[in-house]
Amino acid sequence: MLLGIVGGIIDEMSLVHLFNQLLGTHPQEIISAGQVVKPMILNGLGFICAPLYLFEKFFSGIATEHLLAEGIQPEHLND
Repeated sequence: MLLGIVGGIIDEMSLVHLFNQLLGTHPQEIISAGQVVKPMILNGLGFICAPLYLFEKFFSGIATEHLLAEGIQPEHLND
């Protein structure tokens, strides 16, 4: 539940869009840098107690399309 609340606040602040504007996008990206920042913020705030390299496994049981963005699958959250 906390993931959804904080994720909603991140969406209200348009942080994903802001990061995409600042960093740009690459045609070969599956998900943008801005979309990766959202789960990194959730991790940094302590809502996800897993190292970044384990994100794929953590999000395998979570509705990532609903929490992060449409089309994002857990296997996209890797290095």
